[in-house]
This record gives sequence, structure tokens and C-alpha cells, in this order.
Amino acid sequence: MLRAVGSLLRLGRGLTVRCGPGAPLEATRRPTPALPPRGLPCYSSGGAPSNSGPQGHGEIHRVPTQRRPSQFDKKILLWTGRFKSMEEIPPRIPPEMIDTARNKARVKACYIMIGLTIIACFAVIVSAKRAVERHESLTSWNLAKKAKWREEAALAAQAKAK
Repeated sequence: MLRAVGSLLRLGRGLTVRCGPGAPLEATRRPTPALPPRGLPCYSSGGAPSNSGPQGHGEIHRVPTQRRPSQFDKKILLWTGRFKSMEEIPPRIPPEMIDTARNKARVKACYIMIGLTIIACFAVIVSAKRAVERHESLTSWNLAKKAKWREEAALAAQAKAK
């Protein structure tokens, strides 16, 4: 149906398929342009910005997809090793760079929590072994606590009876 009418079909980022009357679909396919290098602005149409004034029919208005990083984003970028100092961080950063840094920070935080959990397990083991040496156990603590409560209840009952 598209071949008979002649149409322009946009598929994803930068992939455009032109369908003309009688033309095979694969012959009119244009490849996706290469992504810009890291740190350069990204644009929704995949190309560089044009300052040529009004755009013609079928052209896409190019919008930069960069944003200002917050102080927290800057700290994450430093912690993940993307930049060495706060002065190196540019005023505008692609969102993909911030997302990548956040993911790396998330993984680092998980590794830190795993390490702290393992350390806490060893601390509990050492503490339990020391408690065994002192002949302390949860059962003896529980029995002592209940005996204390019974004694307090008996004293309260005697005070109430007087």
C-alpha cells in the first residue's frame, strides 16, 4: 500500500524509509547516521544543528538533548570516575552520560552493601562465640527476664494487698 501511494516512513533514530511508486522497499532505505562522539551535543534527528532559518517540508526541528547536571549528578560523575574534578564537568551533559554514571554508582553502592553485610556476618559470629565462652545464650536471657517479671508482679501484688 505504501509503495503505490509514495510515502516517507521514519523508523527509530535516524532510519528513514522512502517508499515511492513501484520502488522496492529495500532500495530506498537510508542507513542510520553514526552517533556523535562522547561529550558532543546529541540531536533528535541524529545530525548537527542547522542555523539556516526556516526548514523545508519533511525536515525535523532539531532539539538538543542535553541538560544541566545537578550537584548530586556532578558528585556521581566524579565518584564513578567520568571526570577527575568539578571544574572538568561541562555545563551541559547528555542524559545518557548521567544515566550511565548513575548505573555505575548504583552497582558500586550494591557492592559496598554486600561487603558491609559480609563484615556484619563475621562480627555476629565473633560476638556469638564470645557469648558462648561467657555461658550466655538467648534462652538463659529469656528465662532471667521472665523470672524478673514474675518477681516484679509478685511485689506489685503484695504492695496492692497491703
